[in-house]
Amino acid sequence: MSSKSTSEHRTIAAEGGPLDVAVVTVSDSRTPETDVNGNYLRTRIEEAGHRVAGYLLIRDEPDQVEAALEDCTGDNIHIVIFNGGTGISKRDRTFDVLNRKLEKHLTGFGELFRMLSYDQVGSAAMLSRATAGVYRNTVVISTPGSPAAVELAWEKLIATEISHMGWELTR
Repeated sequence: MSSKSTSEHRTIAAEGGPLDVAVVTVSDSRTPETDVNGNYLRTRIEEAGHRVAGYLLIRDEPDQVEAALEDCTGDNIHIVIFNGGTGISKRDRTFDVLNRKLEKHLTGFGELFRMLSYDQVGSAAMLSRATAGVYRNTVVISTPGSPAAVELAWEKLIATEISHMGWELTR
């Protein structure tokens, strides 16, 4: 269900061609071979007709998260999707770095993600600090690191709006 203007925006955005999307997996335990989230996202991005402009697998260290954010944003990349590090444990620091750096916050992303996540995990959804916003003219999206959470975010939120988000940055 969407308004006429939203539908028009999506149509115009789809005509804009493929977007350049980077994927950053934040994990202290995954390797490129075991990074199911990174592999899932890269496959889905390409299936949606967009380009994977970069892929990083980093530890959940503030300096690494910030360096990845700097490397994956700017005029050459439209969207960067971080996965991992959004919980409340001592090692979960991705949200803290991104929240401090975002120039515009898309609070609706986190709100909708937690609402949808509630159907999967119940009240534990409130422990997620999934977020999104804009930094250096790039949409930055951050999801939890569980494969179910990444799939939920992609299928229900990102895939349906990725072209629209990219278009909004350039109009």
